[in-house]
Amino acid sequence: MRVFVTGATGFIGSAVVRELLDAGHTVTGLARSDASAEALTAAGAAVHRGSLDDLDSLRRGAEAADGVCHLAFIHDFTDFAANCATDLRAIETIGEALAGTDKPFVVTAGTPGLDRGRVATEEDRVDPESFSAIRQPSEIAAVALAERGVRSSVVRLPRSVHGTGDKGFVAGLIAVARQKGLSAYVGDGTNRWPAVHRLDAARLYRWALESAPAGAQYHAVGDEGLPLREIAEAIAARLDVPAGSVTPEEAVGHFGFLGLVASMDCPASSTLTQKQTGWQPVEVGLLADLEAGHYFDVE
Repeated sequence: MRVFVTGATGFIGSAVVRELLDAGHTVTGLARSDASAEALTAAGAAVHRGSLDDLDSLRRGAEAADGVCHLAFIHDFTDFAANCATDLRAIETIGEALAGTDKPFVVTAGTPGLDRGRVATEEDRVDPESFSAIRQPSEIAAVALAERGVRSSVVRLPRSVHGTGDKGFVAGLIAVARQKGLSAYVGDGTNRWPAVHRLDAARLYRWALESAPAGAQYHAVGDEGLPLREIAEAIAARLDVPAGSVTPEEAVGHFGFLGLVASMDCPASSTLTQKQTGWQPVEVGLLADLEAGHYFDVE
């Protein structure tokens, strides 16, 4: 299959590209910069120059492919709403190019945040009052494409997608702990984060591309819900700093933009995904990945 991948040189996208190539697919990756183009070439993928806000480039890439995996997102949380709008336009543009073809289109979303105490399943929707709800129109648009002759599916990623090279939320927690000499959690730290290793996530993307029925939604979740206190304590042990609590009112001041995320209780299950697809997480969990030490290498 000729697969067009957006976000192809990112932390997760590069793992998806490798998974697809190793499975015998031909991959073309969207590249905004010369560095991204060079990385794609080195990986054995073809290069398609463009960006998320270059809708013509997205349309051409989709039209030339047998299927699309969409992983690109502008991770600038100072303008999250605008970036979500860009994501929605990209999905609508690619969907329009694929309409009526029955070609697969795998779209990335996040596991939903629900009322505290509930474990989110694939059948749940994002709380409309939550911060994450700003991105929900993208997921809705992707699922709706199933009614327009696109074999669209959604892979929901948890708060932490971990592995060597991770620069996401966990890396952010480590940076704050190193800077402030305290590995903090909010309140009693019992709020939970789900997690998955990026290689496990990549395998689910490939399965969805090859086999998912139209309109399917999956959870790429390995750890259902790790208490933030346990994550903070693992970081503290590696940095040789104390672990301790900050109040909810202190969270934003301590963590910066991570303050809201550090306060979330957002466990998620992948039970239905595993039952429906046969996919299972086989890589190490987040705490074992922290223990491995690569998160703490200072360049």
